Amino acid sequence: RGAEPIGAGGSDPRIAARWSLLPAREPDPTIRLTATTHLLLDRHGVLTRGAVAAEETPGGFSAVYRVASRLEETGTVRRGYFVEKLGAAQFAAPETVDRLRTFTEDALRVPGTAQRSHEPVIALAATDPANPYGAALPWPQTTAHRPGRKAGAVVVLVDGSLTLYVERGGRTVLTFTEERSRLEQAAHAYAGAVRRGRIGPVSIEKVNGEELAGAASHPLTQALTTHGFYATPKGVKFRP
Repeated sequence: RGAEPIGAGGSDPRIAARWSLLPAREPDPTIRLTATTHLLLDRHGVLTRGAVAAEETPGGFSAVYRVASRLEETGTVRRGYFVEKLGAAQFAAPETVDRLRTFTEDALRVPGTAQRSHEPVIALAATDPANPYGAALPWPQTTAHRPGRKAGAVVVLVDGSLTLYVERGGRTVLTFTEERSRLEQAAHAYAGAVRRGRIGPVSIEKVNGEELAGAASHPLTQALTTHGFYATPKGVKFRP
């Protein structure tokens, strides 16, 4: 119900709001789990053991697997080996499978050459379902601290491969490639996210656990300064 307006001599302002009666929780656990499975399919595209574990789904993957297997029998979902090295227990909606088929190596290659027509680059929140690392895929090995699906952290993927991991606050960065071209692309995407206001002011001081102070020749420093960052005594900084 809509709350009555607060008058001059009125009620406690802390309870002023609009109130709605929520529907009762579905009592049937099978129906609840089926709805959860559909939600996970929509969220992740390809449903894997790691994705279910990352969502901390009640009953775990074994419970979701039973529901997904029933949905496969009805043709609602398909089981397949969609993502390499993640086992055969993977499920996706038919339209997702059709979309995946458009991203084959041959489709991305420039006709008559071995060159790819494009390498998609994207900056995401580390917790975004579109980031497969730490869920469907394990984090790559690193000699510095271990990355994680933490609120405020950012990942940059180049052609689907993790290239940058930026900790919350932007002071610490992990890199997962030494290819300058990929670092350049990742720096461009990250700077663009900062410029659009998706990320607050950034001052990077450590890369792979090492202080960046004075390291103007560091490949990441060079890539970032090309895209709007500027050098400081402690590292590099960007303000949108």
